[in-house]
Amino acid sequence: MPDLRTRLIFASLMSLMMTIIMSGWITWLNVGFQPDYTERWLHAFLAAWPAAFFAVMLIAPTVQRATARISTALR
Repeated sequence: MPDLRTRLIFASLMSLMMTIIMSGWITWLNVGFQPDYTERWLHAFLAAWPAAFFAVMLIAPTVQRATARISTALR
């Protein structure tokens, strides 16, 4: 398992990228490209990023173990 610093960097980057994409996508689906799209997207992004960060920190080790098991089984 990676050290804590590596996990924190990974969780920060993964949650940042996923939250940018998903909050932008969901905001667009809900309101389209309205004049206040950027404001709505930023609000959604800021609300979602902390939750995404903690989710990645908690779930990533389990997903990494499952990936290793599946990868080994498929050899």
